[in-house]
Amino acid sequence: MAQHGIKAHEHKLVPLQTRSERPRSTSVNDFAELSNRQEIWRYLPMDRLQGLDAEVIGEVSQNELSISLAGTVTANWIDSSEPIVGSAGLPEDRISAIAWTNASKTLLVEVPTDQEITEPVFLTLKLEELAAKALHIFVKVGANAKATIVLDHIGQGLLAENVEILLEPGAKLDFVSIQDWDNGSSHVSNQLTRLGKDSILKHVVVSLGGDLVRVTPSVALDSPGAEIQMYGVYLADSKNYFEHRPYVDHIAENCVSNVAYKGALQGAGAHTVWVGDVLIRETAIGTNSYELNRNLLLTDGARADSVPNLEIETGKIEGAGHASASGRFDDEQLFYLMARGIGDTEAKRLVVRGFLNEVVQKVGISQVEDRLIASIEQGLEKAGV
Repeated sequence: MAQHGIKAHEHKLVPLQTRSERPRSTSVNDFAELSNRQEIWRYLPMDRLQGLDAEVIGEVSQNELSISLAGTVTANWIDSSEPIVGSAGLPEDRISAIAWTNASKTLLVEVPTDQEITEPVFLTLKLEELAAKALHIFVKVGANAKATIVLDHIGQGLLAENVEILLEPGAKLDFVSIQDWDNGSSHVSNQLTRLGKDSILKHVVVSLGGDLVRVTPSVALDSPGAEIQMYGVYLADSKNYFEHRPYVDHIAENCVSNVAYKGALQGAGAHTVWVGDVLIRETAIGTNSYELNRNLLLTDGARADSVPNLEIETGKIEGAGHASASGRFDDEQLFYLMARGIGDTEAKRLVVRGFLNEVVQKVGISQVEDRLIASIEQGLEKAGV
């Protein structure tokens, strides 16, 4: 029974309460059919999946994914049956298992040991049809290597995706996932990470377009001294449903995690969901962890659900905390700007820019930051903010 997300307790069947208790499997049959009665799918508008929950879907073709390499980085398509696939993590939900099963090939991106790659690597996926497809990407960064990788999703399509990230000891990676889909698109992405000793990952999620976007980044900190910085930024309008569920599993000692997601919503029907899970296990002595979510509601009718969860099994930590807030414009900030001759509309735009740019700047790639800022500006102008 536990394989379907239910556990026996005091002769009753109760939902699993923590992420760590969820089953992990590449078999679709190990997961129940999707239902809003399950916490994992509680908020999801099922009608927007458009076939992504079907057991048999298509596969992204290699010519739909453009690859721009840098330095000594390599990228090769391998059989998904190769042993490396699955070494960073396994699916914890049905759609992820469907994508895993239907992607016969995996794109393996490798950064060699001891190599510092100064230019970013770009993986640009462009879909042009509303047919459900699967994609699997594996990123491996060798010991003491350093690189930046951008995974960009554009066009119009239906995508079920698994991304694995494996950092060997001392490695450093900046990974940016951009969801800038056209209207009508749906995208469910499961991003699994495992960090080696003293490795550092900066993981940035940017969601700007698509009828449904659901990104679930998770990281297993099972090697001492590993560090994860998770950032997210999103701008949702009346056509968008954006859901982000970051999960940090502190297992080894002296690891650091920092999670910060910020979003703005505009228009009746705009809906965002953020569920942040942090588990600090008994073995995770010396942990330092914090998670934050902030949402700015620009208009009436927008809805932001924000749920931070923190589970601590040891008191021998450096620190742990969380914060969540959703609200409207800061009247004091608007008054300050308008008192200096700035009009109401421009004052609001300045507040939103400052609110979101704090996370956009974490991308660290000027051309990407400029593009994201331009997209945000366009969205605000379109909404009359």
